[in-house]
Amino acid sequence: MTSSIADNIHRINAELAGTAARLCVVTKTHPVELLQEAYAAGARCFGENRPQEMAAKQPQLPTDVEWHLIGQLQTNKVKLLAPFVHTIQSIDSLKLLREIDKRAAEGNRVINGLLQFHIAAEETKSGLSLAEAEEMLASEEYQQFRNVRLTGVMGVATFTPDEHQLRQEFQTLHGYFDHLKATYFTDAPAFCDISMGMSGDYALAVAEGSTLVRVGSAIFGRRG
Repeated sequence: MTSSIADNIHRINAELAGTAARLCVVTKTHPVELLQEAYAAGARCFGENRPQEMAAKQPQLPTDVEWHLIGQLQTNKVKLLAPFVHTIQSIDSLKLLREIDKRAAEGNRVINGLLQFHIAAEETKSGLSLAEAEEMLASEEYQQFRNVRLTGVMGVATFTPDEHQLRQEFQTLHGYFDHLKATYFTDAPAFCDISMGMSGDYALAVAEGSTLVRVGSAIFGRRG
């Protein structure tokens, strides 16, 4: 008999107990009924890839769901999420930060964001370099933002069974977090998240200091 969504969520939460990490359930492409099952099992952080899909699901779930956008985000889609999104994990440009700040201000909200770094060997994965992130954080424009709050970093590791490579990539992201925290966020307790680790590698990520794991297929099963 296959494990239920609730069983899988309880198992992963038990594995995370005693660590710094919490679970973000990746709900992209799954129907609202399955999200409701995950919610009933105690999940409150849901991660979606597509703004339109998230905006369609959000009204059908309870208001205490913490919605995270984990896929690439075009500036013209920010307005779809601005009224309710908790955290945008894929910030990779000053242009995107500017739009998030603008749309959040219109709704008198503060939206959290993670800087997405490119840590994988695959060029198809997106994200900032450390130099690009520092240029952004040092800019005068960034200092003026009041409605977007950076709360950490995110990265997607290489799709590989090589545990040594995965550990190195997770260590790289952790190093970026430590550097940014010491240089730009020493007085910002909210800058505290390292989002790394997915269904196949979250145990390694947690061992390397992840505070937020993004798990979908290990909960819902692989889609055909």
